[in-house]
Amino acid sequence: MQMPRETGPIHIMGIGGIGMSAIADILHAKGYTVQGSDQKESANVRRLRAKGLRVFVGHDPINLVGARYVVISTAIRKENAELQAARAKGLPIIRRAEMLAELMRLYSTVSVTGTHGKTTTTSLIAHIFTAAGVDPTVITGGIINDWGSNARLGNGPWMIVEADESDGTFIKLPSQIGVVTNIDPEHLDYFKTVDNMHREFEAFLRNIPFYGLAVACTDDPVVAQMLERLELRRDGRRLLTYGTSQGADLVLATARVEGHKTFFDAELGHAVRGGARALKGWMVPVPGQHNALNALAAIAAASEAGIPDETIKRALAEFSGVKRRFQLAGTWNGIAVYDDYGHHPVEIAAVLKAARNGARGRVFAVVEPHRYTRVRDLFQDFAQCFKDADGVIVAPLYSAGEPPIDGVNSKTLAEAIRAAGVPIVETV
Repeated sequence: MQMPRETGPIHIMGIGGIGMSAIADILHAKGYTVQGSDQKESANVRRLRAKGLRVFVGHDPINLVGARYVVISTAIRKENAELQAARAKGLPIIRRAEMLAELMRLYSTVSVTGTHGKTTTTSLIAHIFTAAGVDPTVITGGIINDWGSNARLGNGPWMIVEADESDGTFIKLPSQIGVVTNIDPEHLDYFKTVDNMHREFEAFLRNIPFYGLAVACTDDPVVAQMLERLELRRDGRRLLTYGTSQGADLVLATARVEGHKTFFDAELGHAVRGGARALKGWMVPVPGQHNALNALAAIAAASEAGIPDETIKRALAEFSGVKRRFQLAGTWNGIAVYDDYGHHPVEIAAVLKAARNGARGRVFAVVEPHRYTRVRDLFQDFAQCFKDADGVIVAPLYSAGEPPIDGVNSKTLAEAIRAAGVPIVETV
C-alpha cells in the first residue's frame, strides 16, 4: 500500500535544504500537493516555486493553513513556532527519512552512505543507470549538472538515493544495494561518540536484505574492521569490496590524473556479476584517486543491476559532474578557480591532492570552516589537511546556526595551519 494521491497538502519545513528540496521535487512530480517553508530565499526555493510549489520564507504558524502532514528534518528545532503550532493542531509530524523511506518502498533501491563521496558516487550511479535506459528515480545531495537538479522522477523500477548519515535516520531506508564509501568521525553533535556512529553504520549494513548486496570500500580501515566483525559472508549475505588492495573484489590497479580527468584500470573478481575481468583504459572526468574509487563503487552497483561494461564505461566518460564538487568555476589571468563543497578535513585533503596532481603551478586554498562543533572536534585534522596547498586563506567560520565556542574561530585555525607548515596563511 502506498500513500494515497488525495492526501492533503504535505507541508515541508526547511524545504530549501538540499535533501528536503529533492523530496519535495519527487512528491510533486508524483502528483502530491506539496508546499513548504524555509528560513530564507535560495536557488532551491526559487526552483521549486518555478515548478508551481507554494513556498513561504520564514517560519510562522500561518504557513500551516490547509496542511495535512508536516515533514521536518533535524535542522528544525523543537522550539520552532511553526512546528509547535503543527503539534498543537494535531498534524502528523513526519521525519525526513520516514518520508524518503515511503518513496523508496515503491522501487528497487540503491542507497549510498559514508562520510565522504556520497554525492559523487550517487550521481555516478544515477548517470550510469540513466545512460543505460533504466530511467531511475533519483534523490541526491547535490545538483547534478546534466539535470540542474538534485532530484529526478523516472518511470523505471530503480531508485538511487544518497543516504545522509548525519542524524542516524539512514538506517530506516530500505536498500536493496547499499554502498558504504568510508567512515570518519563526523556529526558528533548528534552521535556523541565515535562508537555510536560506528554502530549506526553496522545497522545500515545489517539491514540490507538477504537478497540484496552490500558494497564497501576496504581501503578505509574502519570499514574493513567493521566487515570483519559483521561477518556478512559467513551468514550467506552478499558483499562486494572495492579499493586498492589486492584482497578486494574490485581492485583499483592504476589511477592517474591528467587535468580534470582521472584514467584508471581495474581488476574485477569472480564475485562481481559477470565474473572476473579486467577493465583497461577507463576514465571519469573528475580528478583524483578518490573519484576513481567512487567510480568502482558505481561499477559494482551498475553491474549488479545487469548493466553491461561497455555502457558503464561510456557513461562514466560522459559524466558531467556535480555542482560544487571540484567544479571549474572559471579562470582569471590563466588561473583555474575550482569550487568544492567539502568541509571535512579528509574531503579537503582529497581535493587538494587532486588539485596538486593536476596543477602545473602553485595551489592556493580558500576555506570557509563550517560549524563550530566540527572545527572543535576535528581541530588537529583541520590543521594538518592543507599540506598540499602552497597557501591558505581562511574565511570567517560559518556557524550553521550554532552558538560560538571559545577559542574556535578562523584566527586560531589559521595559526594551527601555519604551525603545520603551510608557508602562506591569511585570514579575511
